[in-house]
Amino acid sequence: MVRRRTAVSIAALGLLMASPALTACGSGPAHPGAAAVVGDHRITVSSLQAKVDEVRSAEAKSAQGDQLVDASGSLSTQTLSMLVQNEVISKAASDAGVTVTDAEVQQERGAALQQFAGNEQQLDTTLLSQYGVGPSAVDGFFRTNVTVGKLIQRLGFQPGSDGGNAAVLKTIVKTADSLGVSVNPRYGAWDAKKAVIGTATDPWVVNKTPSAAAVPPGA
Repeated sequence: MVRRRTAVSIAALGLLMASPALTACGSGPAHPGAAAVVGDHRITVSSLQAKVDEVRSAEAKSAQGDQLVDASGSLSTQTLSMLVQNEVISKAASDAGVTVTDAEVQQERGAALQQFAGNEQQLDTTLLSQYGVGPSAVDGFFRTNVTVGKLIQRLGFQPGSDGGNAAVLKTIVKTADSLGVSVNPRYGAWDAKKAVIGTATDPWVVNKTPSAAAVPPGA
């Protein structure tokens, strides 16, 4: 069984509006039109909106319908938090000399698919419901899993171990601090100690794959 990537439940999303200023922890330079800035990379409001729209579209087409997403959280905040985290994790891995091949990503995806007897639709539905991952982000989800697992090994721990999780969190937090992360206050505040936006938690899924048990039969 896997834990949710974030403790924040996902809500129905209205139109996103760009804020004229972007701040990190309440202060920092303005970045008009950006949802977040990680180092020199801008995550635009339009690119975030596209990711959110994809998840909503996939949800609408799912047999589970509105059962996939709760109505008490913020999909935009969760999605942006994952986009920022992916940027930071990629930089941390690069600094540590960790690389991930396409073959490793497909192997990780294949291992998850086995839990669903090869049913890709059920796998995609579970990724959508548990993590808010749209169809185009599935490979990226598994790439992050592999990257974090290899980074933990590079730090001298076993993936999934308490020591490994603590070590990789420390590394990612340090990397985020070095890069500099600014978040549009419309989506929440960057928590530098947890490397997440707002109340999002458990952002790194290490050697865990979606569980078929999480999808009702016939989904």
